[in-house]
Amino acid sequence: MTLLSSIVAQEGIFPWWHGHETPGEMGPAGPIYIAFIIILVLVIIFFLRTKRTRLPREESALDILKKRYARGEINKEEFERIKKDLKS
Repeated sequence: MTLLSSIVAQEGIFPWWHGHETPGEMGPAGPIYIAFIIILVLVIIFFLRTKRTRLPREESALDILKKRYARGEINKEEFERIKKDLKS
């Protein structure tokens, strides 16, 4: 038994531990414990990724140009000329 497992068993931090070395030695609780940890990690990763994708992105000059053209603020010739300038 390692020092950590003996401390945990003595302190009663994890009631299911009882001084076992690995989760595989815990009988039926071992696979359940491992599955819980895996699911917890996947949920955390999911929320971190969705948080990043929800951040507003800054509009590019071409996006603004397209909106101005769609609103009718500029005509097709102006749109094409400005678009050409932006790409060069």
